[in-house]
Amino acid sequence: METIHYISSDLLTLATIKDILDTNKKLDLSEEAVLNIKKSHEYLQKKIKQNDTPIYGINTGFGSLCDVKISSENLSKLQENLVMSHACGTGNLVPKEIVKLMLLLKIQSLSYGYSGIQLETVTRLVDFYNHDVVPVIYEQGSLGASGDLAPLAHLSLPLLGKGDVYDGDNIIASDKVLKKYNWEPIVLQAKEGLALLNGTQFMSAYGVYCLLKGYKLSYLTDLIASISIDAFNCNMSPYNALVHMVRPHRGQVKTAEQILEFLNGSEIAASEDKKVQDPYSFRCVPQVHGASKDTLHFVHRTFKTEMNSVTDNPNIFIKEDTIISGGNFHGQPLALALDYLAIALAELGSISERRTYQLISGLRNLPAFLVDNPGLNSGFMIPQYTAASIVSQNKQLATPASVDSIVSSNGQEDHVSMGANAATKCYKVLENLETILSIELMNASQALEFRRPKKSSSFIETFLESYRKEVSFVSEDRLLALDIKKTQSFLKSFIIENELLFE
Repeated sequence: METIHYISSDLLTLATIKDILDTNKKLDLSEEAVLNIKKSHEYLQKKIKQNDTPIYGINTGFGSLCDVKISSENLSKLQENLVMSHACGTGNLVPKEIVKLMLLLKIQSLSYGYSGIQLETVTRLVDFYNHDVVPVIYEQGSLGASGDLAPLAHLSLPLLGKGDVYDGDNIIASDKVLKKYNWEPIVLQAKEGLALLNGTQFMSAYGVYCLLKGYKLSYLTDLIASISIDAFNCNMSPYNALVHMVRPHRGQVKTAEQILEFLNGSEIAASEDKKVQDPYSFRCVPQVHGASKDTLHFVHRTFKTEMNSVTDNPNIFIKEDTIISGGNFHGQPLALALDYLAIALAELGSISERRTYQLISGLRNLPAFLVDNPGLNSGFMIPQYTAASIVSQNKQLATPASVDSIVSSNGQEDHVSMGANAATKCYKVLENLETILSIELMNASQALEFRRPKKSSSFIETFLESYRKEVSFVSEDRLLALDIKKTQSFLKSFIIENELLFE
């Protein structure tokens, strides 16, 4: 098995990133990437020596200080000052797995040769990734417009031997890690600080993470809904392909197909003792889940473009012999996509909680709250409260961040995307969805036991057999918070075989 992923101009896909993460691949720069980086850096150094014209961020100040000319002897100090002054993040720590994605995406963006950065700097970022030297970064501080300035400043501090990094689960000063590996601090050259800080890698890393996990939870949402459909003894006609042929939204069609596949061979599904119609939370699973699938597909396209883009500023075009100050750092495409994704994920949680509510309502020959001796036992009454509370929080978190903007840098940066806030909100919605699905699985698996001796499909029975090794049937009241945690762990560890998630 290949153990190294070579950074190159080859298209970086979500499937490629998943493979890098799942197989713990190391990174290395391809010959093409090394050549691109060197050529760009050499071109920039030559341009600075031959031309005294102000070039933004290279021999000028930053933001509204763009008209302040910086002398040639202070160009390195300018870049170091930029990194230190912009490292003012606050709030909760960014999860390590997302920081690793930030490193990967920053290396990829710098490798195209439009940034003027020196090879040693990119190589050190590769070293950080490969040796699991993960910078400590904070959630708050980015407006998602001039790039993710504060988070990327914290990502860059360890290059200078400043800031903190993770050493396993502990946090230590980065200079100790540099000494450990005999690495000298990087002396930043012209434009390097700007190349490191201008970029959308904070938003992008969160988006990539949310997509990877979002696809998995979309699959699990269909699977858990299928268990609920059998547990509630639902009519199967709403999943008939004929219904969806006349309204062929891609996600809707695929969801209906998936439900039928999950329930293929189910004795319960094949029985004729059915109501004419079921509540929408069951009957409209293809339409609701399908719409969220289509959202995932749209957001995936946006981030696929972003992962393979140059998002720092200014950009260096060697062939055209020009350096252009533009706005590729602006996160508006990502902010809109992340807001859209948060809404789609919140809706999956919303309809899941409604199925949970129906299952505990004492309908369809199921006992109230899915427990023997209701009254003496409260059964699954309160997990539904928990799910409802989380669903309500998701509704609040799904309020778009991208419609907001605050003028910054003395009016120079007068429209910002707030994409970083969209990213952290989307992440929270995603984590909440996993909990809501865990509660539905607890309820659906419990309810299905009251359909015995009839069985569900062989696939679902095998799935539940594995689940029951972690969470047993509830015969009388017990501490259900532990069951929720165990169910969450079960879903986190569940591997989807024959995974075709990104189609």
